[in-house]
Amino acid sequence: MAVNLIYQMFAKLLSWMVLHARSGTANEIEILVLRHQLAVLRRRTPRPQIRWSDRAVIAALTRLLPACRRRGLLVTPATILRWHRDLVRRRWTTPGTPPGRPAIPAGVRALIVRLATENPTWGYRRVHGELAGLG
Repeated sequence: MAVNLIYQMFAKLLSWMVLHARSGTANEIEILVLRHQLAVLRRRTPRPQIRWSDRAVIAALTRLLPACRRRGLLVTPATILRWHRDLVRRRWTTPGTPPGRPAIPAGVRALIVRLATENPTWGYRRVHGELAGLG
């Protein structure tokens, strides 16, 4: 929730900057995006990992660039849209729980089978009663 608020404030601040002076600001934003991409690429790993903070900065800044200037970026517009979809999916979905009744533990299942095989005349009600008596 706090990250979302910070991101919204950051994006609004940048949009105000763009409205103030469009031509010079667009160049400065492009330089900021390119510098941030260079910082990500300079990390000493075989394949640079883009962290959530990197994604937030790149997404907020590229939102303000004109479409013609987005071509040479590290990420494509489709990637930024996928990041937004992932954020929405993580925010508005609950953890997956399988439908239906929870599984019976293996030990209890083995006990039920043993009671039923050792006492063939018992029905399911008697087996259930014996299990309830055992706790």
